[in-house]
Amino acid sequence: MSGAADSGSAGTLTRALSIAFVGSGIVVLVGFFFPSIVGSALGGRSWLLVSLVFFGSGLGYLASLPYEDAAADEPSASSLLRIRRESISSLVSNLIRVHDPVVLGLPVAVFALYFVLQTVAPATTAGAVQAVTDIVLRWLGPLLVGTVFLAVGYCAFLLFGSWGDIKLGGEDVEPTYTFPTYFSLVFTAGIAAGIVFWGPAEALFHYQAPPPLFDVAPQSDAAIDVALTYALFHWGLTAWSAYAVIGIPIAYFVFERGAPLRVSSILTPFLGVDGLDSHWARAVDTMAVFATIGGIATSMALVSQQFLTGVEFQWTVSTGATAPILFVGGLGVVYVLSAVTGLHRGIRRIAGVCVVLFAVFTLLLFAVGPRSFVVDRGTAAIGSYLINFVPMSFVASGPWVTQWTVWNWAWWFSWAPFAGTFLAALSRGRRLRTVVLTTVGATSAATIAWFLVVGGTSLSMQHSGRVDVLAAINARGGSEAVAGYPLLSALPFGDLLLFLFLALIVVFIVTSADTSTLIAAILSSRRGVAPSRGGIALWGAFQAAVALGVILVGGAETLQALAVLTGAPFAVLALVAMAGLALACVRDERGRSHTSLIRHVGDRLPSIQVHHDVDPPDRDE
Repeated sequence: MSGAADSGSAGTLTRALSIAFVGSGIVVLVGFFFPSIVGSALGGRSWLLVSLVFFGSGLGYLASLPYEDAAADEPSASSLLRIRRESISSLVSNLIRVHDPVVLGLPVAVFALYFVLQTVAPATTAGAVQAVTDIVLRWLGPLLVGTVFLAVGYCAFLLFGSWGDIKLGGEDVEPTYTFPTYFSLVFTAGIAAGIVFWGPAEALFHYQAPPPLFDVAPQSDAAIDVALTYALFHWGLTAWSAYAVIGIPIAYFVFERGAPLRVSSILTPFLGVDGLDSHWARAVDTMAVFATIGGIATSMALVSQQFLTGVEFQWTVSTGATAPILFVGGLGVVYVLSAVTGLHRGIRRIAGVCVVLFAVFTLLLFAVGPRSFVVDRGTAAIGSYLINFVPMSFVASGPWVTQWTVWNWAWWFSWAPFAGTFLAALSRGRRLRTVVLTTVGATSAATIAWFLVVGGTSLSMQHSGRVDVLAAINARGGSEAVAGYPLLSALPFGDLLLFLFLALIVVFIVTSADTSTLIAAILSSRRGVAPSRGGIALWGAFQAAVALGVILVGGAETLQALAVLTGAPFAVLALVAMAGLALACVRDERGRSHTSLIRHVGDRLPSIQVHHDVDPPDRDE
């Protein structure tokens, strides 16, 4: 009876979402591509609501569709990301019983205290947090810079060395997901909407104020290559390596040593599996939850500006003071629905849609944009990136480097616990070198392609004078949120590009928020207890509440700084993770038949046969 009721409820929800999607889609598409037909019939808030219903109902419909292998979401499934079902009446009574009170309570208390202080003494709170952040970034800059460079070398060693041949879970285990699905889940969870937010803007800022490592004049022809080079540096191999050196050790100790799916599993070589209930382990998991919630919630608050700016730009309307609240609230409903439906339904499907939209937008922009400029400057930027990779990697001091490079590494490390844990859960049946190739290689290639096309187009339009994107940014008080809209509207098929751009904003943030919600629920649950749908919904609601608190109370930069502060501890923990994995492999993998990538390639090369004549001719003849 219960299963039939659940099935009937799911069917009703799916039908309702499909009707909402079609109805709102007609209004949005007509209004977007034929604005003269609609005219001024709808105001800014109405356009926002209709847009949210359109995108939200479409993604919700995908999440609510049944999955052909229903057993995959049951508690008895072998998936580490399984979800329990429980009644609403038991949700509150089980809240403390199934959750670790420290990992659950401490992040909630910290965020609550922050918002109280921000309300009572906003200037003092912001000043104190900023002062601590400046000290951390300035004094620990060399640590962050050195750690990420070591992470790149460590990933290269795993890729080419014999340890890369280790298969997580054993030689007989097959991967749970196809490679396209595996890549989609890793890429969309780890990049979020930051790639859409910064794609049109970051290279422009480096073009306007070039990094001191390169002695070029601002807004000069030479500054173009430098700007693209540093954009690739901040979003390429180094950045993604921060995720890999946290995620791969977790995966190894989970699948090879029986450790629980926790960030604290990186401590297994030092504490043992039985010691992962210690205060040290709980402290690591608590910091991981704090960093995850702070990073995602702040990102939601920031990208809300970008989405609302796009609505106002397209329809020349004002969305009003309550618009950010509506956006974050609507977004919360979508990603909570996606998270509670599980990995195989909402999370996997929306990730696939995200990657398809990402590819379509990039190819379309390349087709209608300044192709020769993008190709020529992009080729030069890739060459410069490879040549100057080591010098850029060791610049660790100075205001520009602290503001951009060091801050970026701290931000990537603050996301590493959530992204790394998710990566670990997905990697069963994969060899370590495949994990590296996917997490660092394939994701970096996709990110680099995006910044070359979007950033290159932005630089071309700015440098040629066709569109003054920097003036548009300055007109909005320096907000990067506006950068993409005047750029895209000046190109052929501008309306279509703007529509896809807005869709990418929503879909990218949903793909990270639903995953972070699931991971936060897993980390806060007691060992051996799968999170319930109600618990996941509560964590999703808490993320949305933190984002709304940022909007209502203010201080997004302060909260962002708080989240970044966790990056420094996780840079230290990344060193611990790398050392722990190396120790485990030296101790336990020695003597096993692991083959390096170089040996694999050599074995597959055709052998060269040297033939000698039986009776060589006489040289004297």
